[in-house]
Amino acid sequence: MAENVKKYITSDELKKHNKPDDLWLSVQGKVYNVTEWAKIHPGGATPLLHLAGQDVTDAFIAFHPGSAWKHLDKFFTGYHLEDFQVSDVSKDYRKLVTQFAKSGMFEKKGHGVIYSLCFIALLFYACLYGVLYCNSFWIHMLSAAILGLAWMQVTYLGHDSGHYEIMMNRGFNKLAQIVTGNCLTGISIAWWKWTHNAHHVACNSLDHDPDLQHLPFFAVSSRLFQSLISQFYGRKLTFDSMARFLVSYQHLTFYPVMCVARVNLYVQTLLLLFSPKRKVPDRALNIFGILVFWTWFPLLLSRLPNWNERILFVLASFCVTSIQHIQFCLNHFAANVYVGAPKGNDWFEKQTSGTIDISCSPRMDWFFGGLQFQLEHHLFPRLPRCHFRNISPLVQDLCKKHNLPYRSLSFLDANKLTYRTLRTAAMEARDFSSPVPKNLLWEAVNTHG
Repeated sequence: MAENVKKYITSDELKKHNKPDDLWLSVQGKVYNVTEWAKIHPGGATPLLHLAGQDVTDAFIAFHPGSAWKHLDKFFTGYHLEDFQVSDVSKDYRKLVTQFAKSGMFEKKGHGVIYSLCFIALLFYACLYGVLYCNSFWIHMLSAAILGLAWMQVTYLGHDSGHYEIMMNRGFNKLAQIVTGNCLTGISIAWWKWTHNAHHVACNSLDHDPDLQHLPFFAVSSRLFQSLISQFYGRKLTFDSMARFLVSYQHLTFYPVMCVARVNLYVQTLLLLFSPKRKVPDRALNIFGILVFWTWFPLLLSRLPNWNERILFVLASFCVTSIQHIQFCLNHFAANVYVGAPKGNDWFEKQTSGTIDISCSPRMDWFFGGLQFQLEHHLFPRLPRCHFRNISPLVQDLCKKHNLPYRSLSFLDANKLTYRTLRTAAMEARDFSSPVPKNLLWEAVNTHG
């Protein structure tokens, strides 16, 4: 009889189990010890550590299919959360998830994958034909632009495969990830998963979300001037004199930097894959995929007649893909930010606060890859993109019901808002009332106005 009596702990007691060697979580009020599981968690240990010591029901529901629930039992500690409560927002959010699951929306992927694969194949064929069989400089530049567009579409497909299975089984899905990410774009799917999962869990946290940690080049908030500790990278985001100088002009350098932002992704990929300190799933397979890219891409460039055209070809392709980099920044840079770890009990609120949708015609959905519905994607990351436009009114109604922001701007207006955000932070960075170590270049340019 005594064995059937439930054991309880409080939320304050649960918070104490928030370290890598002592990691507990609560789902639906039941407490689980995931210390060992974190080491092999498919989504990486970082999301679990960000939410450690909390009830994470909404996040668990967002990222896991119904079949995942049965695996929780082996981690059950025997404890229940004594003060477990569910907010009205969470109740409505969970009802939506249940509604989508019952209607089979998480499994209904439409024909988007086939269409995307055919379109990508056509774009790569057009690029190869233009480089290999045409001698015109302008055809070569058009081929570069087509390659940039192909990279954008490949990225959307790789993104889809990272959130749900776009192929018939897990093995083929992993193959699709390596091909679309590593082989075709040169950006490791392992690096993407590492940063992207953390971004979803800690959306717009200045010290936990890697997608907002771009010092010394960019700072979306003056709170970054305090040299915060990045809980993702495990290092200080130093705001020194050089960072102040660069941030002071970030509203002017933003678009030029975006044109070459792809270089940073290549560097980040190599740093992760060849880091002896970090555990990388399928490291050898990822490295092989990167070698494939750095074989075919230089060979393609070698077929151009001279170095001037080769450099211009690379720049042209990068400039086209910069549209995608800019889009991702528009979704978050001008949204609300905060400092600290994400909380499991305000999942819906944090996603609405930290995202901005890009409004466009249905005819442009292919161009933005469904990610113009950024809030919808953050709330339902396993949902295939073909459903986002249909569920958008439901999300808007839920936001209106609970007095939460739902921001949807045109591409132009989103650019204007992001520019104002960057300029505001830039002007604050020029304030000498917060001194940093002196930099001669900064002094020379700014001391005399």
